[in-house]
Order: sequence, then structure tokens, then C-alpha cells
Amino acid sequence: MTSDQPVVFVVDDDARVRDALSSLLASVGLEVMVFASATDFLTADKPDAPACLVLDLQLPDIHGLELQEELLEHEAPPIVFISGHGDVPSSVKALKAGAIDFLPKPFGEEELIRAVEAAIARDRAARLIRSEHTELASRYARLTPREREVLELLARGYLYKEIADALNISLPTVNTYIRRIYEKLHVHSRSQAIAKYTRIPFGGERPPASHR
Repeated sequence: MTSDQPVVFVVDDDARVRDALSSLLASVGLEVMVFASATDFLTADKPDAPACLVLDLQLPDIHGLELQEELLEHEAPPIVFISGHGDVPSSVKALKAGAIDFLPKPFGEEELIRAVEAAIARDRAARLIRSEHTELASRYARLTPREREVLELLARGYLYKEIADALNISLPTVNTYIRRIYEKLHVHSRSQAIAKYTRIPFGGERPPASHR
């Protein structure tokens, strides 16, 4: 089930580190799930919630950077790396790939909490964008092929009369299509419809939204 309660995943092969981080993060009101290996993390059932992954660089099965690369192909939470064997090239590579921070052990408690909170904030924002895209795609799917044609021409800057001429239909018919488009997209104006159209995840090349 989807939840708004954030969770922090801690992956570290040192049980003492897992216990310490779990206690620290729980003390600031965060739910924590701990794993001894990357494999355990990958195969576990995880809640659908805003999250952060606190990830040790050196793991017994998969290197932290390799796990980060694998997770880039999925909608995985932002990563805060921790390491007792960190080096500059590893930290640079991790940050370039999108990690929130790279903290060498031992690190300060406040430092970790700030990084975790930043990661959760980023994940929450990303989840909102994905939710919006899913909703927009669902609404767009309700449009008929003709309504999609009308919407595309609206986004290209066509006037209603020009849409009628381009599609060889009457102006009242265009008005009917536009009314239905507004209803299905949950908008009340041309500008709102175009704004929705520009954010629809088509999955391919988007038709131009400027005047021909």
C-alpha cells in the first residue's frame, strides 16, 4: 500500500553500524529497514513510500557503486553513501550518478540526518511528479483519436476555425470536441489544456506546441 510515512533503508554488512543507524534515525521519527547485503535489499518487500537508501560502499556481495548503477534503471530512492574505505574517485562517481551525499566513517549524526532528510525530500518530489504523469497519461488515454488531434492542433496554436479547416469538420463540432477535452483533462481553458498537454508523458517525440 502507498504511504506518506517516509522510510530509510540501511544497507551495511556491519551489524553494529546497522543497529546504531537504526536507533539514530528512529530517534528523529523515521521508519527504518536494515539489510546486511545488497541482495537482501533487492529481494525484500518494501513499502511504497518516500524513502532514502543509506548505502555502505563496500558490501560482501555487490559493490555499492554497482548497486547504484543497477538502481538507476528503476524508480529507486535517492542514495546517501557511507564508507570506511572511501576514496575521491568513488565519491565523485557516486555524486555524479545522483547520490545525495558521500559520508566517510565516522560521520556526525547531524550530518547524516541532514543528508537523509534531503534525500527523502527529493524522493517525495519525484514521486509527486510520477503521480502527476500517471494521472495525465490516464486522462489522455480517455480522449478519442479525433479529440487527440484537436488537442494537438490547439497546442500548436491553431485557432478554432483553423482546426475546423484542417480536420475538415464544422466549427460547432470543434467546439464540442474541445468541451469534451476540457472535461476529460479536468481543465477550464485553452491555456490550461495546453499546459496539461505539454506535461503528458508520451513516451516518444512530442508534437511541437508552437504555432506552425
